[in-house]
Amino acid sequence: MEQRAPNIRQMWSQSRPTKTLLFWACVATMVATIIVGFTWGGWITGGKARYAAAGLASDAVAKRLAPICVVRFKADPDRAQKLKELNEVSSYGRGEYVQKQGWATMPGEAGPDSKVADECVKLLAQVI
Repeated sequence: MEQRAPNIRQMWSQSRPTKTLLFWACVATMVATIIVGFTWGGWITGGKARYAAAGLASDAVAKRLAPICVVRFKADPDRAQKLKELNEVSSYGRGEYVQKQGWATMPGEAGPDSKVADECVKLLAQVI
């Protein structure tokens, strides 16, 4: 009578892994989980999360302060001339121009904010 080769289920039930093998299998599983989690799973470190949150908060504050900059522009008595000058400035230099005019300097601040100035330029392009 011919003996059959054991199938996977039989081999699994007969296997008796050692503690060393189980330990290294657990270590390999943990390492694989960490690698997959950080590369494809979207996991990030706490430092990276704080950095991203600070950037988003800074952008949100600039967007909220930009309308004040527009109001300050509209209150400027020479706004027609300054608007003409602003349109003549290259798109990269417009934020700096707004800063020099003082429109991006918020009440209580010592100097202008470059992010507020950039957002102000975007709003001025839409409003005017």
